[in-house]
Amino acid sequence: MNAIVRSALGAAIAVVLAAAPAAAEQFGPAAPPNPWLGPAGTATMHGDAEASDTTPLPGPGTGPVAASYHPIGGTCPTILVGGDGLPVALCTLITTRIPTAFLLDPASGEPLASLPTRAGSGTVLGGVYAFLDHQDRLVTVDGAGNLEWIAHDHGGPGGAWRLYVDHTAPTSAVVPAGDAVSSATPDRTGAIWLATEHGTAAVLRPDGGIAAVALGAGELVENSIAAAAGGVAVATDHALYLLGTDAAGTPVIAWRQPYDRGPARKPGQLSHGTGATPTFFGPRTGSEYVTITDNAAPQEHLLVYSTATGVPICSVAVLPPGPSGTENSPIGIGNTVIVASTYGYPYPAGTVGPSDPASAPFTGGMTRVEVDPSGCTVRWNNAVPSAAVPRLSTADGKIYTFTRHSPAADATVLDGYDYAVIDAATGVLDTEQPVGTGLPFDTLEMVGSIAPGGVQYQGTVTGYLRVAAG
Repeated sequence: MNAIVRSALGAAIAVVLAAAPAAAEQFGPAAPPNPWLGPAGTATMHGDAEASDTTPLPGPGTGPVAASYHPIGGTCPTILVGGDGLPVALCTLITTRIPTAFLLDPASGEPLASLPTRAGSGTVLGGVYAFLDHQDRLVTVDGAGNLEWIAHDHGGPGGAWRLYVDHTAPTSAVVPAGDAVSSATPDRTGAIWLATEHGTAAVLRPDGGIAAVALGAGELVENSIAAAAGGVAVATDHALYLLGTDAAGTPVIAWRQPYDRGPARKPGQLSHGTGATPTFFGPRTGSEYVTITDNAAPQEHLLVYSTATGVPICSVAVLPPGPSGTENSPIGIGNTVIVASTYGYPYPAGTVGPSDPASAPFTGGMTRVEVDPSGCTVRWNNAVPSAAVPRLSTADGKIYTFTRHSPAADATVLDGYDYAVIDAATGVLDTEQPVGTGLPFDTLEMVGSIAPGGVQYQGTVTGYLRVAAG
């Protein structure tokens, strides 16, 4: 997309945001945009480098919506939108387990081009947490452990859209044999931080140099990492770390805080430990706090720390009383943190190992917490059965997600999935509208993205949904 079109798109977004200042102001400031990322709210799986799970864009709203389903034979945990307005999805094909990038038509949601990104032993639920950089390139990792920058243009036959690898960088110098990069995100210097499954954190500097630091022995990284002005946060299945670099550009551990990882993996979780990507937030700079959930039994807690020192700010029990757990990153902005339960979510057979208990009903629920220097206060709880990672729009004050409902006591292939909007101020469910029934529509606790124009994209087990105001 040329500079004139890009400028016009940016101006249109600015008008939309200026039209709804009251909703944004009620939450406090977001961190300043990372100059090495695409647009805030759509550049990473969790919206931005701070993993706030917020967006400055309004969603489809509470009125009637039109939902279109796009089956592509793959599970789509990542759908991002660049500054050119074009969505890019990273989906793992079910038959080959090969993660494949898809460029989507913003008007219809139909694929415009595709490109297999790497071969390997990927799983339907696995894969790298990718991001869109400031040039709208998808940054991910191939099967050989190389960082790939995937760009798009009209260079295909007859001027058709195409996806292509624009640049690569090896990571083998710092990734131990038998390990693999699971997450990547840029900091504010343009360096790209990486985390591996078996607990190595590394930084690829803009000059091409790369260095690493080992986290705790035997610790696993099962979620994404987050970067803010004060450092890079990595959660292992034992502890939360804040990382920085020394004068030579080598990563160092600024602080480490262990948490209660519980006795075992709970049903509705993918690993034994926190299910959360760390979230930076705060009422002054947008990142003076960092938060995760623990895995305590029977009830989980929201844990909030000072980014600068690692000193605990507060801990508070969240989610419905009794057994609780989550695999989702919290929403965090200003003084507000919102946590959604995934306890008991029925992931497809064979995608996760044993849990304790072996299974449990999925009933859902959310908790909103207000944080200040004196502690945490629960503002509301609800019983919404969110089947996706919720996204908060600071433009309209709504939380956007999808819900799952079973016609019987236990989950079945006949479960229904609804588009859902929650009022962030009260926790009240404003609307639920059916989008589909059965396995193809299973949103699998994956993340959605809200694009310009009030359009929402959401991955499913076999493709993705596009939802717009009807």
